Amino acid sequence: MSQRAVDGEPQERPLAIGLVVGGLVGLVASAVLLIERIRLAEDSSYVPSCSINPVLSCGNVMESAQAALLGFPNPIIGVAAFPVVIATGMALLAGGRLARWYWLGLQVGVSVALVLVSWLVFQSLYRIGALCPYCMVVWAVVIPLFWYVTLRNLAAGVLGAGAAGSRATAVLRDWQAPLLFGAYLVVVLLILERFWYYWSTLF
Repeated sequence: MSQRAVDGEPQERPLAIGLVVGGLVGLVASAVLLIERIRLAEDSSYVPSCSINPVLSCGNVMESAQAALLGFPNPIIGVAAFPVVIATGMALLAGGRLARWYWLGLQVGVSVALVLVSWLVFQSLYRIGALCPYCMVVWAVVIPLFWYVTLRNLAAGVLGAGAAGSRATAVLRDWQAPLLFGAYLVVVLLILERFWYYWSTLF
């Protein structure tokens, strides 16, 4: 295997573009959600633009305890974190080579983000009983960010030389699109099942 393949360089440009696009989408969604949250805090009678029906209701989500996990509105995390993702992508597009410690830090970041998103999915479905469209945009962005950063780090040896040449990593790379689609499908099916009582009335 060539050094170029070990370093994961052939995948850097597609990943860089994905980081920039995903980061921008996540940042916009987080910023809009934060603005809506501020307006709701200023006026309790304000109806957020993403409160569409009993299920797609940002207001119910924003007013829940889960919406301020660390004592401040969750969107602040996105507004602070997604610019780092964008900057990383831009640095790669400019030809930058990032140190292993940086990739490890990014891996920790996207891993924590995935855990947080998974927790929020559960809370939205089974505790709050409502969905926030802007939040779901962030969910949709975090999943591939975690997936492709992890694949890159596995292939490049950032997570260990053994992982880079393992059969498991090769399988994950070969099946990366179906596995990502499967993750989305699981979330969609959970949403359909949880709120079927409402969706069924629309037919």
